[in-house]
Amino acid sequence: MKESGRKQGAMSPCAACKLLRRRCAQDCVFAPYFPADEPQKFASVHKVFGASNVNKMLQELPEHQRSDAVSSMVYEANARVRDPVYGCVGAISSLQQQIDLLQTQLALAQAEVVHMRMNQLPSTSNHPSNLQENDSSSSPNKHISTNSQTKSFFTMDMMVDHHHQPNMGESLWSC
Repeated sequence: MKESGRKQGAMSPCAACKLLRRRCAQDCVFAPYFPADEPQKFASVHKVFGASNVNKMLQELPEHQRSDAVSSMVYEANARVRDPVYGCVGAISSLQQQIDLLQTQLALAQAEVVHMRMNQLPSTSNHPSNLQENDSSSSPNKHISTNSQTKSFFTMDMMVDHHHQPNMGESLWSC
């Protein structure tokens, strides 16, 4: 059974004290956060920050914040080991680029859905310009609104010419 990174009864040093080759005291500041069975955790933090700096940081923090601070240091140290130049900033930049790419793909997919829905709309014979043509009743104003420019504008509004757009059947995901 473990307690604070050490076995109860036997005094097994924490990962920090084992790496630093020192005796692990009962009140070791590293022991609760760097258990003996996770030596790589302290090794990367030590490599990037140094044991003395980690010790100072932990002692300056209230105990309830130390665990979060260690998690942060481990993440930052691992990122710095993977990418010595950019560290966490490189990881954040990479994630931002992925977000941008996924947002672009989402916008393309949404446009494709709109396009597909527009293609599925049935052409209606009750279109306003058709009703006005067929309605030969009274008002001269109705006759004015059915001139050829108005009719062609409204009928083109819902037309999709598949002969002049050869890629309409292809998915936008293939780009």
